[in-house]
Amino acid sequence: MGDVDYSNELRQFYEMRSKTVIENLQKKNMDGFYVPNRQEALALVLSLVPPGAVVGRGDSMTLNQLDVIEELQKRGQNRIINPVQTDEKGHNPKREERRQLQREALTSDVYLTSTNAITLEGTIVSTDGAGNRVAAMMFGPKKTIVVTGGNKIVQDLDEALKRIRNFCAPLNALRHQTKHRQEGLGWGALRYTAIIDGCQPAEKGRITVIIVGEDLGI
Repeated sequence: MGDVDYSNELRQFYEMRSKTVIENLQKKNMDGFYVPNRQEALALVLSLVPPGAVVGRGDSMTLNQLDVIEELQKRGQNRIINPVQTDEKGHNPKREERRQLQREALTSDVYLTSTNAITLEGTIVSTDGAGNRVAAMMFGPKKTIVVTGGNKIVQDLDEALKRIRNFCAPLNALRHQTKHRQEGLGWGALRYTAIIDGCQPAEKGRITVIIVGEDLGI
């Protein structure tokens, strides 16, 4: 039987690329960490959220896969603003309730989210339907923590935008249509794209990126 498992090699590959990303994030006044797996990613996120902080979150499959919100709730030290809390049928809150929670999350102490792509040069590229997630990444919350799988590292901005257009946008649209009763959300509804190329010197470290050596999210 030949090779069928390359998970160790893939993790090494992600780690090598992450080192380049993290070096460039630091040059742009952002913090970066690499962890090999989702368990260590979860532990790191929890360590970066201080007791008493109000925590907002963006829609993110990556956060769901890490069980971040559930673990914060178990810890019981933070108020959590969760616009995508699902009911027993797996549906998100209805539009007006969701929008109100999204607005509240813009004033949180710590905002948790992921991204659609991050370049080797340390540029974070994300696309939204409502724009609340990219707005919070850029301004509002005192601290933004971005958790991303190594699968989202791309060469440059062009590759990031192609990844979003050809993969993230259509797959996310299907996800919301089939799981979250947002039937009217088509591929072209993801209209708000943010290109974050660093923080101002006065806000150095406001954005922290955690890169995980696994395939996570969309």
